Amino acid sequence: MTAEKPSVLFVCVHNAGRSQMAAGYLRHLAAERIEVRSAGSMPAEQINPVAVEAMREEGIDITAEAPKVLTTEAVHASDVVITMGCGDACPIFPGKRYEDWTLDDPAGQGLAAVRPIRDDIKARVQALIESLVTPPSTP
Repeated sequence: MTAEKPSVLFVCVHNAGRSQMAAGYLRHLAAERIEVRSAGSMPAEQINPVAVEAMREEGIDITAEAPKVLTTEAVHASDVVITMGCGDACPIFPGKRYEDWTLDDPAGQGLAAVRPIRDDIKARVQALIESLVTPPSTP
């Protein structure tokens, strides 16, 4: 990881639901201590509106985000690469930390079905922050 600020890339096929919710939580909860990216191998035209609504319930606005295409450069520039259980092909670079979060796809689901996915993502993001941000040592 970089000495200044670790960076995380969330990847799913469409970059419209899971990866956007994860990125939204990480931006919100890490308070700029971690650089956040998200991308997809076949980006959708827009973020899933149900994912947007689920995050709005948490007080997090992801409406300004847009699905982005996954690039080798984004992977190379990230310390941690997290795929969202979608079997996405992601470039592998030595020295990177890779995780695969097996999560249901919120595409085509109603808000009641997306809430548990959102809550699972939040718990995983909180654990990720704990693993990346070391509190200052006390004398």
